[in-house]
Amino acid sequence: MSAIYIAGIALCSVIAQWLAWTFRVPAILFLLLTGLLLGPATSYLKPDELLGDLLFPVVSLSVAVILFEGALTLHFRELKGIGKVVRNLCSIGMIATFAVISTSAYWLLDLDWRVAAVLGAVLVVTGPTVIAPLLNAMRPTEDIDRVLRWEGIVIDPIGALFAVLVFEAVMLVGTSGGVFSHTIGALVTTLSVGFSLGAAAGWITTQLIRREWLPYELHKFFILALVLISFTVSNHLSHESGLLAVTVFGIWLANQDDLEIDSVLEFKEDLSMILISTLFILLAARLELDDLLALDSQVFIFLAIVLFIARPLNILLSTYGSDLPLKSRLMLAWIAPRGIVAAAVGSVFALSMAEAGIFDANKMVPLIFTVIIVTVVLNSLTAVPLAKLLGVRQPAPSTILIIGANHVSRAIARGLQEQEIDVHLSDPAWENCKMARMDGLPCYYGNPQSEHAERYLPLTSLSKVIALSPNRHHNALGIQYFSHLLGENKVFSLRSSQNHAKANKDSATFLSRQILFGENGSYAKLSSLIAKGGKVSSTRLSEEFDWEKYQEMNSEAIPLFIIGAEKMVRIITIEMERPPEAGEKIVALQPPKMSVIKDAQQVPTTKNPQIPTAKSPT
Repeated sequence: MSAIYIAGIALCSVIAQWLAWTFRVPAILFLLLTGLLLGPATSYLKPDELLGDLLFPVVSLSVAVILFEGALTLHFRELKGIGKVVRNLCSIGMIATFAVISTSAYWLLDLDWRVAAVLGAVLVVTGPTVIAPLLNAMRPTEDIDRVLRWEGIVIDPIGALFAVLVFEAVMLVGTSGGVFSHTIGALVTTLSVGFSLGAAAGWITTQLIRREWLPYELHKFFILALVLISFTVSNHLSHESGLLAVTVFGIWLANQDDLEIDSVLEFKEDLSMILISTLFILLAARLELDDLLALDSQVFIFLAIVLFIARPLNILLSTYGSDLPLKSRLMLAWIAPRGIVAAAVGSVFALSMAEAGIFDANKMVPLIFTVIIVTVVLNSLTAVPLAKLLGVRQPAPSTILIIGANHVSRAIARGLQEQEIDVHLSDPAWENCKMARMDGLPCYYGNPQSEHAERYLPLTSLSKVIALSPNRHHNALGIQYFSHLLGENKVFSLRSSQNHAKANKDSATFLSRQILFGENGSYAKLSSLIAKGGKVSSTRLSEEFDWEKYQEMNSEAIPLFIIGAEKMVRIITIEMERPPEAGEKIVALQPPKMSVIKDAQQVPTTKNPQIPTAKSPT
């Protein structure tokens, strides 16, 4: 019977994630609803009975993996470039939030001071998995987008580490009989064990990978095993130091510049999604209706303090002396949804405190979930209207994302950049990314559809996505992802050859998007022209020199884009909606002999029947 329940939880997790993807909202909403329906509402799922004594180990180990994955994204070098505001949000602002929430929980809700302190520490953490969908819907101005996105990235591991330290401190105070010196000694021991084991695990992993003593196919498995071992050994040596150890382990690996761990990070992202989805349903199902109903009217005042005092004070202190406009500060003061990390970490702490016999420990999880529900729901419902009201929404997105940073993509991107069109490239091959950045082209290193890309790609400013990779698999995955995010009419791909399509059984949906640059728009053709010295250049049409005349005079060129008024870009496809008009520019890949000719009268006039002819306007 237990197997049926576990399989059912897995299925419900997938359904919840799919619903979140379909409705473009944070997955936490449907995961929470699923857990509440299966647990408190129907009593169908009872995690304590299902897992018994394994519940605490399963939750603890899952949280360890989640924190490790979050720590893998914290690069010290990136802290230098995120700006004073984000650094303040993750330091003095975080401390201010902790102080306000802890104090109000202690005095207003009459909680045990240890529970109040840990509750305040846990609730300083927002998270990119909740922030990213909100930002994609809001499309805020660049300053707001940058601050919120980076806060979510950095506060995840730093806030979790801070919560771990606060938890360890209060637990030691609670078990030391109030002896100050003993408490300090125990805290130092706990910190020493956690930092030492985490650093040791990081050093061992680094040496094994650098010296190639570990086969590539074992990297992911070994690191996962070492995370679990570090966590359990650290806890055995010093109570509750394991979370600190795995966080330090992740940060160590993240800051080894010459260490290739991208496959590990991708694996941990997938594993974290599985664990987070399952864990959140289990934790929500553990809630008791009596515990939720036991939260009296004072909790509404507590929520008001979290929303209207703690966060605004955080922003006030963090933005002091900055040049952020008032409207941006008001928007930042409202957006602070709590996420899955807060729920997972808080639940582990609550279980430990309950085992230690600390009064009010059972109130922590209901309070955390209440704050999560209120902040996520309110922020999701009000973010877009408030951004419109304050006038802090970006204008229509204008950046073109090019999947692939190969020589074809770079040539086309430079051509667009010369026309002052914003472009951004993406490629999983480091050499391609390095070449693009050397050309002054922004390039994301990795797969654009990954969770990691949500943190670093300018998703809120993307208007179109064109797939120019020679790898059809990368093209297909990219346009499938962005067709859902941006709309079917905003994604385009190069054509596969008929042989490739037949051999790989490419889907009709994928083939229908392969319409870039007309009949001649194949990767082989573009690559050949560029290799021979072809250049991307532009020509403005006029009443005398119209689209038909342009095709006659540029018979060997491959038209790529049409740039109209206010730099509006249309992509030339096999079936264009309307032909280019006078005053618009044609951006095309010109063969070598034509790339240096500026006078159209000097160009051969043989018409190429393969150049796409636009449909007549309807």
